[in-house]
Amino acid sequence: MAYRWEQGQQPENPPTMPLQSGQQYGQQQPQYGQQPQYGQQPQYGQPQQPQYGGQQQYGQQPQYGQQQQPQYGQQQYGQQQPQYGQQPQYGAPAQPQPGWHQQGPVDFGGPAEPPAKKGGRGWIVAIAAALAVILLGGGAYAVVSSGILGGGTQPHEVLPGNSVGYVRFDLNPDAGQKAALLAISNKFTVTKGKYSEENPRKSIFDAIQKDSGGLKGIDYAKDVEPWLGDRLGAAVLPPAQAGGEPGFAVAVQVSDQEAAKAGIAKLIGKDGEYGLAFRDDYAILTDTQANADKYATGSRLSENAKYTADLAALDGDGVLSFWADFGKVMDLAGETIPAEQKAMADQLKNASLIGALRFDSGFAELTGMVRGADFKTEGDLVKADLTKLPATTAGAVSISGLDQMITKYWGIYEKSLTAAGPEATQMIESFKQQAGLTLPDDLATLLGKNLTVVADAEGLDSDKPKVGLRIATDPGKAQALLDKIQKMISDTGTAVPELAKVPGDGVLTIASSEEYAKALNAEGALGDSETFQTAIPSAGEATYAIFVDLDKVEKFYLKSLEGDAKANAEVLRAVGISSAQTDDTTSFSLRVLFN
Repeated sequence: MAYRWEQGQQPENPPTMPLQSGQQYGQQQPQYGQQPQYGQQPQYGQPQQPQYGGQQQYGQQPQYGQQQQPQYGQQQYGQQQPQYGQQPQYGAPAQPQPGWHQQGPVDFGGPAEPPAKKGGRGWIVAIAAALAVILLGGGAYAVVSSGILGGGTQPHEVLPGNSVGYVRFDLNPDAGQKAALLAISNKFTVTKGKYSEENPRKSIFDAIQKDSGGLKGIDYAKDVEPWLGDRLGAAVLPPAQAGGEPGFAVAVQVSDQEAAKAGIAKLIGKDGEYGLAFRDDYAILTDTQANADKYATGSRLSENAKYTADLAALDGDGVLSFWADFGKVMDLAGETIPAEQKAMADQLKNASLIGALRFDSGFAELTGMVRGADFKTEGDLVKADLTKLPATTAGAVSISGLDQMITKYWGIYEKSLTAAGPEATQMIESFKQQAGLTLPDDLATLLGKNLTVVADAEGLDSDKPKVGLRIATDPGKAQALLDKIQKMISDTGTAVPELAKVPGDGVLTIASSEEYAKALNAEGALGDSETFQTAIPSAGEATYAIFVDLDKVEKFYLKSLEGDAKANAEVLRAVGISSAQTDDTTSFSLRVLFN
């Protein structure tokens, strides 16, 4: 990550921090790129991995109920962490909870009724609203479900090969994923007992029809069920001519073409303008009939070499997946990219993004990777390893490589400041002179090879909470720079808080008290926590990590809530974000855990 300020505003296109995995303290570096089979995470602290009734290749349908759940929390400190990118078997509930097997239609709490149709594109709004409900509605199918896909044609096999972006949904996941969905939906008051395992597509339809104000006059059993398949995909396409608007195509799996024609016509309405053609077992919808016919007979996204390589690297695309070719997206942006950011944009011209949304009964995960970006770092980065923090840690952020980033891209930041106006430039120059700093070198020293910011759960509501940071840097130089900055602030008459600075071997620790600074320098046991292990499954390999234990801080926000809002907030357990890089690939994981 990198940040730029323009008159107090964050940039629309901030530069991206290069992240790279590295070797730390003599540990052997894992070989990224040797991807495990999806679902093959070992038991923590045990050498053998439980299987879903035997070794399973991604894409095979598991027999629900045959998996032995890995016992999180059994790993002892010092044992080997799993390789980055290994994921647990999604969809198998850990311990069945009362009420998991209640069934019925789900109430998603969708968005307000979409605006009235203008021209011929009102149906696009309806489709967008439907997808928004699938993704974000009310907290149940808002976690769409991950899963091991069954057989059959995928949307990328029928959508155009020149697509620059693509999103895919599976509306009818396998039995294990339905069970995970049921478990999650029953954790929230708004959806408890309302999700139907037997017909999730109807649950989605009922939610849209009831809560969004759309699909009025449509009968699911008569107008939709006879033809609607299990998958849906949407693609963004290059404009037909330079400077024009990007094109689009939507692929909906159908089981009966004639019934689909009638049903789609009724869904869009008599005033809707659209093109419809069929390819394999999909209906292709777009803005005109000429485009629909062209997309149904032209090249396929599954034949796009860049897309297929990215998909293979993902090692499992879940039930919701997405892809974008950054180079082609930037071509669409054209002259809208600020001149001072073109050098940064050029480093993304060969890059692409691939990711998936997956679910387990206890958490949701957004995972993926950026491939082909030309963000290079020198040598191995210090790991952003949070496992050795105190067990009482409520939240922490750790970033590696800031020193290299600030040095390498300082020229771009200076141009951005100049573009922001003379006030911003004058403010920076004044600060440099008053503090006696040399930029960017001194700033690189202060940010260090790794910067970790920590807040402890103990004393958060006191006058002097336990907060601190650890900087992997030259401790002597960093401390002298901090003393300069503190003196400059003090000379202005502003009160400077007392901070404890404890230098170590290549590390400077700064904390609200000397006692807490020493605790941050000691070897803590956060890595032994089951919550932490689940939130950041590959903490020992990350070069960027964020962890927040919501159970430890919920008292600060629950007191302002009541009723269902409070009950649903209590379901949230923790959040973990981690990222690691090897060569030109950056992998990432975002997990939200539920109680």
